[in-house]
Amino acid sequence: MRAEICAAGFTEVLTFALCSRDDIADRLRKDISTTNAVHIANPKTLSFQVARTTLLPGILKTLYHNKNMPLPLKLFEISDVVMKDDKKDVGARNERHLVAVNYNKSSGFEVIHGLLDRIMQLLLVPPAQDGTGYCIQATDDSTYFPGRCADILVRGESVGKLGVLHPDVITGFDLNLPCAALEINLEALQ
Repeated sequence: MRAEICAAGFTEVLTFALCSRDDIADRLRKDISTTNAVHIANPKTLSFQVARTTLLPGILKTLYHNKNMPLPLKLFEISDVVMKDDKKDVGARNERHLVAVNYNKSSGFEVIHGLLDRIMQLLLVPPAQDGTGYCIQATDDSTYFPGRCADILVRGESVGKLGVLHPDVITGFDLNLPCAALEINLEALQ
């Protein structure tokens, strides 16, 4: 999967598994109580307070540190996120996610949508509106620009989101250009 996404013109990054509460909540325009995050009992720094529930903050921080590079910046990461889960003996579970962003003078939603189509083609999930394959369906999410966000549905179940990030999210990570993003739970596709 990584090799195929690189062949599509994206560069792989690897970010920290721990982040701040602000990164997964306030900067993404979410309420920390709804994030289902695993909190570190005695964090040594403010940068490592919780286990990440999404890969998006890490990749946006990477964009910030590389925003002076030539455009477009097309980055991706395939890694684990951690969710609280009372059904597990340790109280949490890992999920393998994929995140990709396109940072440019225009958002490049079509680039991210094209990457989604390629990922589904590689995983042999056909496009279909009848619940037998995958499709996208408009939705509202505070992290994304209103009217520019969609759920990724596979066999009728939501496995991720794609869209254009909200300007407050962009400025929250000290960026200044539009950005389209995709995050998908790869384990839900198996």
